[in-house]
Amino acid sequence: MKPISIVTGTSGKAFEARIRKILKDTVPDVNVRAGGDMFLLHQWIKNEPVDLIIGNTYCKYIAKDEDIPFVRFGFPIEDRIGHSIFPTVGYQGGMRLLEKILDVFMDRQDRDATDTTIELQM
Repeated sequence: MKPISIVTGTSGKAFEARIRKILKDTVPDVNVRAGGDMFLLHQWIKNEPVDLIIGNTYCKYIAKDEDIPFVRFGFPIEDRIGHSIFPTVGYQGGMRLLEKILDVFMDRQDRDATDTTIELQM
């Protein structure tokens, strides 16, 4: 995966500098903004479409408008029950995130499959 657009609501130039340093060899032209908002992220996605959105509840509007698979992760998750008790850090958190990413892509595959190509098991 290559992160194309990264936004955080927390202000601070250190965040932007750190992300640019991490991604300088793989994604040198990354869009990153500390103190950004969902409107900015939506505009970036309109200009350069993405395959997946990972974010909090507020990203669901962008995902719906642009028909992009969406993984709810982070804080706050206000439109689903129980997310506060699921692991988000460490090995278990990493496995949980991977499972959620694979689930949204498999959901998309099921949704877009024709009656003759849909599978019960993948």
